[in-house]
Amino acid sequence: MSKDPLPVHVLDVLIVDDEAGMRAGAERSLEGFSVPLPDFSETVAFSVRSAATGEEALTSLKTKSPDILLLDYKLPDMTGIDVLAASGGDFLTIMITAFASLEVAVTATKRGAFDFLAKPFTPEELRATISKAARSIYLHRKARKLEEEKRQVRFEFISVLAHELKSPLAAVEGYMHLMKERLKGPELAAYDSMLERSVVRIGGMRKLVMDLLDLTRLESGKKTRAIEPVDLVKAAGLIMENVAALAVSRKVTVELKAPPELVITADPGEMDMIMSNLLTNAVKYNKEGGRATLELARAGDAATIRCSDTGIGMTEEELAKLFGEFVRMKNEHTRNIDGSGLGLSILKKVVKLYGGEVKVQSKYGEGTTFELTLKDAPVPAVTGS
Repeated sequence: MSKDPLPVHVLDVLIVDDEAGMRAGAERSLEGFSVPLPDFSETVAFSVRSAATGEEALTSLKTKSPDILLLDYKLPDMTGIDVLAASGGDFLTIMITAFASLEVAVTATKRGAFDFLAKPFTPEELRATISKAARSIYLHRKARKLEEEKRQVRFEFISVLAHELKSPLAAVEGYMHLMKERLKGPELAAYDSMLERSVVRIGGMRKLVMDLLDLTRLESGKKTRAIEPVDLVKAAGLIMENVAALAVSRKVTVELKAPPELVITADPGEMDMIMSNLLTNAVKYNKEGGRATLELARAGDAATIRCSDTGIGMTEEELAKLFGEFVRMKNEHTRNIDGSGLGLSILKKVVKLYGGEVKVQSKYGEGTTFELTLKDAPVPAVTGS
């Protein structure tokens, strides 16, 4: 079975030499020649054009800047150095000369020459030099593209973060001004609701910052982990207690279905984060009088965590965006529900650390079920002193 051909990236080569035979020979050597770049799943090929004098070269350079300039040092009307000095283009130059000297090399390098070819040269020598130049151009452009993408991602990230923080900051600032101006009179109790709302808003901002730190540590591989035996049933019981107040306020019944004990080798904090995120969401996105159920089980070599609710559910469109960063489902039911929009993105990354997967089933207006599989994490080897 043949492999699909690699995508072709074409570089433009301008050959400048007063010898017609040299120009024709170089063109023949590069005709049909390509440089495979398997690391990038691409191939570099070449289109070739030529010029016989310095003036022709400068005119051609102004018309279209090449990727590679194959430039003879001694031309009828000027030197290759003069062409370089007058051009100032963004291309790699390979100097061709029968008069190679240290002085020429230094001067050409200062003008931006990438490499040299001494006359006479073989087709193989030309191709080897052109290959080196092509790889350099390709790697430089890839690096520049990655840097541009990083800048764009950073810009989008900061824009989203600023948007997420702007509203709670404005709310807290507004409450502070109202209290400063004593608009509700001198009685402290009159400002209790403002203080409570400010505390809630600040708590939301703090969670956003902590979630961002968790996400950054996970993606950079710098998250500190303590791998040890963890009883998921015991951990789930504590999380049920933490969620109880929220469940009562929303009139949601919370239930745990689990064996007496279920031990997995894991980081305790990561297990708490996973189950807390699932159960908190099952309560937050539920209906009044609804039910949220957390189920734990062992399936072969993996633990299964299943969390289901009878809540508002999601559409197919919402499910497709579910694990994106800063994604929050916004509809008439979720408008007043706070969240950083990072919890499920972090959860999915943590689950991957355990060789597991996340499955979601949801029906709008009826409820949602998350099912996770987690394998035991390998215990780090203890190195002796």
